[in-house]
Amino acid sequence: MIPEKLLQQIDFIKEIDKVKYIQRRTKLFNSDRNENDAEHSWHLALMAIVLAEHANEPVDVLKVVKMVLIHDIVEIDAGDTFIYDMQKNHSNTDEELLAAKRIFGMLPQAQAEEMIAIWEEFEAGVSIEARFARSMDRLEPLLQNTSNNGGTWKEFDVPYQKVYEKKSVVKEGSEPIWSFAEGLINDSVEKGILRKD
Repeated sequence: MIPEKLLQQIDFIKEIDKVKYIQRRTKLFNSDRNENDAEHSWHLALMAIVLAEHANEPVDVLKVVKMVLIHDIVEIDAGDTFIYDMQKNHSNTDEELLAAKRIFGMLPQAQAEEMIAIWEEFEAGVSIEARFARSMDRLEPLLQNTSNNGGTWKEFDVPYQKVYEKKSVVKEGSEPIWSFAEGLINDSVEKGILRKD
């Protein structure tokens, strides 16, 4: 007989396959194809492993990896909110919390509680791990847009000040990575791929 716990875990694994179908606005590096949430999360996990030594403070890398792998699972229900969207705020919403409870709630109780707690910690952005995880989440699209001659910045006419404001979150997790990112933002203005009024 198959244990109920295993069946719950398998159902969850099947459900999260839907993350592969959530399209983001950003495109893959040097590409016209939009990235999906699964690709984004995988990329962030590897970035966290590779770049952890540059965090402002020592981080629990496994916890950061868990955060970046699960942070967008709620978009299965809530959908992706474009970071530069002027209509909908890119902060934790009631809709996302309901999604977290439904999707992670498919797991056995202890695992569900752990996943929801990790997701909430990421969203709060207060812990050392959450600050570093969020810096990875803001860095990746910056790298993509610079590789795509402005990418979504040009497509949606996003100005320098908005990019700078949203990307400055990187410094909360890593000052050295922020120095690099800030340089990319300023270089983008000089190259004419980011509008500065």
